[in-house]
Amino acid sequence: MDAAAYNPRTPEEVFKDFRARRAGIIKALTSDVEKFYQDCDPEKENLCLYGLPNETWEVNLPAEEVPPELPEPALGINFARDGMDEKDWLALVAVHSDAWLLSVAFYFGARFGFSKEDRKRLFMMINGLSTIYEVVTGVAKKPTTKEKTPKSNNTNNKSAAKSDTHPRVAKTTPPQPKEESDEGEENNGGEEAEENEEHENTLCGACGDNYAGDEFWICCDACEKWFHGKCVKITPARAEHIKQYKCPGCSNKRARA
Repeated sequence: MDAAAYNPRTPEEVFKDFRARRAGIIKALTSDVEKFYQDCDPEKENLCLYGLPNETWEVNLPAEEVPPELPEPALGINFARDGMDEKDWLALVAVHSDAWLLSVAFYFGARFGFSKEDRKRLFMMINGLSTIYEVVTGVAKKPTTKEKTPKSNNTNNKSAAKSDTHPRVAKTTPPQPKEESDEGEENNGGEEAEENEEHENTLCGACGDNYAGDEFWICCDACEKWFHGKCVKITPARAEHIKQYKCPGCSNKRARA
């Protein structure tokens, strides 16, 4: 592995390493799932999925040295590929990847003598992110059908209005017709606070990061996961001409079928 070349020594550096490796694994299991599927050939020897500090991933044989420089991921992920439903297989790899990332992070903590407060700070930073399993399976909270067009400047409102040709495309949040309330505006503050909390819990199906109100998002019509436009290389202008959007993962599944 790459520990000799990269040794994070503070909780913040370890968290940065954790987040980068996590991003690489999420790519493997979502946007790069076709290549990941092909790399996990059951005819090959025991293979592992590695997330790397530069936000990339690789499927490779385990380290030969004993004990290894870093904790090793689950062995033999390729052997189960053809014997399980693909979604179940990806979920299984995701769970083992979550466990591996935690073991690597706290290996660094033990190696460099983190104090109790350092370990607690590291855990709190990690716990603020969704797990890979949540991202891959869609367990994490999604936008609800009660979402309304957000209050913003005129530019953003016009952008959302242009997206009406595709109801799952939005500059900020999915544009929905504003519901009339018989109770007037007295409950608006509570509803908006609840909506903001729901939006903050929305996760990108590619990178796993939380919703941000100033970014363009698009929803897959097949799996109903939301994605940053930049993560799936879809611009607002291009989205206006898409009648039914399918994310890279769903498109690759259809190609294999």
